[in-house]
Amino acid sequence: MSTSSSAGSGLRAAARAAPLTIALLAAAPAAAQTVFLDQGAAWTEAKRSAFYVTDQGSRIMPLAWMRALTLPDGTPFLDGSLARYGYLPNPVAPAPDIPVGFTVASEPRAPYDGADSIGMTCAACHTREITVNGTPFRADGGPAMVDFQAFLSDLDAATSAVLASADAFDAFATAVLGPGASDADRQDLRIDFEIWQARYHALMQGSLPDPSWGPGRLDAVTMIFNRLAGLDLGEAPTFLIEENIALADAPTRYPFLWNAARQDKTQWPGFADNGNDILGLSRNLGEVYGVFAIFHPVEQRGLLRLNRDYITNNSANFDGLRALEDLIWDIGPPRWPWAVDEDLARRGGEIFHRDEADGGCVSCHGIQQGAFRSFEHTTWKTPIVDVGTDRRECEVLTRVVKTGVMNGARIPFVADLGPEAKAFDVLAASVLGGIVQDFFRGGGRSDVLEDREAALGDDASTEELEAALPPELRDLAGAFRSEALARITAPRPPSDGAQPQSGCGYESRVLEGIWAAAPYLHNGSVPTLAELLKPASERVASFELGPAYDIEAVGLAAEQTAFDHTLVTTGCDDLSSGDSRCGHEYGTDLSDDEKRALLEYLKTL
Repeated sequence: MSTSSSAGSGLRAAARAAPLTIALLAAAPAAAQTVFLDQGAAWTEAKRSAFYVTDQGSRIMPLAWMRALTLPDGTPFLDGSLARYGYLPNPVAPAPDIPVGFTVASEPRAPYDGADSIGMTCAACHTREITVNGTPFRADGGPAMVDFQAFLSDLDAATSAVLASADAFDAFATAVLGPGASDADRQDLRIDFEIWQARYHALMQGSLPDPSWGPGRLDAVTMIFNRLAGLDLGEAPTFLIEENIALADAPTRYPFLWNAARQDKTQWPGFADNGNDILGLSRNLGEVYGVFAIFHPVEQRGLLRLNRDYITNNSANFDGLRALEDLIWDIGPPRWPWAVDEDLARRGGEIFHRDEADGGCVSCHGIQQGAFRSFEHTTWKTPIVDVGTDRRECEVLTRVVKTGVMNGARIPFVADLGPEAKAFDVLAASVLGGIVQDFFRGGGRSDVLEDREAALGDDASTEELEAALPPELRDLAGAFRSEALARITAPRPPSDGAQPQSGCGYESRVLEGIWAAAPYLHNGSVPTLAELLKPASERVASFELGPAYDIEAVGLAAEQTAFDHTLVTTGCDDLSSGDSRCGHEYGTDLSDDEKRALLEYLKTL
């Protein structure tokens, strides 16, 4: 039975929010200040500040290195807090040149040696700012409108330039070490920097597609696979296996985080159980591996012996990851800050709550009780539905890579790794192995893990390995469901129904705050909700990406000025392009008046 909230409750929420927003706008100076949208009483300023800066273990490079880098015109790389890529100013940053979602932390190992390093945290990719009439409105947890590929590419160019000549490196070394540094220190810096740059350059050269993802989109799955299998499983000192790096050509839009912890399944194709702390840790640990965590597993056979010194060879900050997950539970959907036609929205609510056969949305996108995950939180059902959208992301999940030092690793809930394995299984082994070993190391329980290993021996069955885990870890069985992977990547016959099928199902999320999550579909191929209510054949084939917002069409404005990027999409004849605008034709048969009413209601969620 659906427990969806009524149309009226959304309208009341919008009405309550309006006076506060109007007051903020009236008080704004000529150069409009950022309006922080109402995201519920639980989302306080203190929690927002923590969300912006909490370290999760990402280590891009020593901060002194990035501060010494320059763009081709000589401008410091960190100039303007990276606003040229869409990153946002951070009022609680550890330094003025550090934007929202970038962190500064110390890292004891080479090439960092205890120096401050710069990294990324959730907020870099999940803080949204939209602009209307020059006023920026910020939604914490929203899909960022940032050009991550441009950032990655420019960083590659800047670091390559340092090694292009002796003079360039000399200037860099002086900026990092100071003018009085010894020749030995400068030589050590060069060795460390050359190794770092060789690894990073190989990753960028093999990964970045042309045309680029563009602002607001990223092929996160391929980049995580590439980062892990390409940079961490080879032999020292570079740890590279370059043939494991593949073109990242399955871009998706960044998902919104409000209510993300409540879904009972997660990841766009829905292969992961979700909804409690241990599953949230699994989701987030995989993410930090993709954004420059240091991870160098050591070859070793047997139960959980991925690496006896796993934690000291893994920069992931488990305490920080847990703290961030706690914060995500408290991020509420942003409330629409402009006027709403209540009568029109009420009619739209009636359409939303119709049965699917009558053009309604509630069966897939309403709030329904999900699977039981814990006594602390309830979950929301997250249907995984094939609605004929682009299938490229499902296709990349079948990639096979060389396992390098992880050949022979045995981890509960993961098939034993051979010389080659699915990248999906390598990631699962890395994430689950890390969580299990962190659990036992916490509170000085390393001896418990070692005793269990010794008692079981290397020949233990998979069932025995899994039974040896404490109850707190049993839910990890669903963190990487191989049977779900097989299902979502299986070829599908042509559909006989009204909705075509592509052979790939994606999560159907509750639509609270959907108005602040443009562009739409999992791959961001449709600019507005108004366009999404058109048949795929009538949707715009290309559009500009950026923060400017259209409150009538509910999504991206037709004209953008922050970026010079036009996304060119494909139709239903190319569902593996990564950019197909095909599919999800629900509501396309509604009348124009019904569509206007439905859009008005979606503003209130």
